[in-house]
Amino acid sequence: MLKQFHPYHLVNQSPWPLTGALGVMTMMIGLMEWIYMKSMVMMMLGIIIIIMTMIQWWRDVTRESTFQGHHTLKVINGLRWGMILFITSEVMFFLSFFWAFFHSSLSPSMEIGMMWPPKGINSFNPMHIPLLNTLILLSSGISVTWSHHSIINSNIKNSLLALFMTVMLGMYFSLLQGWEYWSAHFTMADSVYGSTFFMATGFHGIHVLIGSIFLLISFIRMNKMHMSNNHHLGFEAAIWYWHFVDIVWLFLYSSIYWWGY
Repeated sequence: MLKQFHPYHLVNQSPWPLTGALGVMTMMIGLMEWIYMKSMVMMMLGIIIIIMTMIQWWRDVTRESTFQGHHTLKVINGLRWGMILFITSEVMFFLSFFWAFFHSSLSPSMEIGMMWPPKGINSFNPMHIPLLNTLILLSSGISVTWSHHSIINSNIKNSLLALFMTVMLGMYFSLLQGWEYWSAHFTMADSVYGSTFFMATGFHGIHVLIGSIFLLISFIRMNKMHMSNNHHLGFEAAIWYWHFVDIVWLFLYSSIYWWGY
């Protein structure tokens, strides 16, 4: 069929879901190899496969939306709902970590000394790096909103500036969290406190990295004039994701860092 009589986009066959799955499997097997055999070869191979898959998959989506015009209003509406459902699933994902934290902290068992934090755990002062990270993420939420309003008003220059600031703040947050982990006086193996702390804050840190990459790709595409005031769905999805990351951090800070201190 040379002509289609519907507004939907029927995607072509793509190898990237398969290569992405193989890359993740290779990386996870390599992670086990790194933990038990101190070799990072397979894990790095998996990471390289994932990065190559991401680059080429994003290239295809960019071509379909910007140059081929496949992202009609119907397709954009479906993609919006897909992003909403994805963020909803992420909410459920983090809810499980908060459930584990409050289950253990509201009624500490005898095995951890019937106190929270458990005896011997020197938790982080919420007024130090955690507070700074909170201010950084709140500032990034303001700057990404500024960028969004700028592109809606066709002010690409201000939108690029604000988006660049947001990416830099995200990277700064990741560096500070890495320093916090490096200076921690407890590990993931230190009772249920260490497990819940590093699982919740660690997965949030991964989401910050993913969100920073998401916004960086939007910055590159905006710089190449792939977006306009009425055609910037990828950027809009990145903003939604970033605001979700901000909100999760506020819950993490208020419960695990501040209340759990």
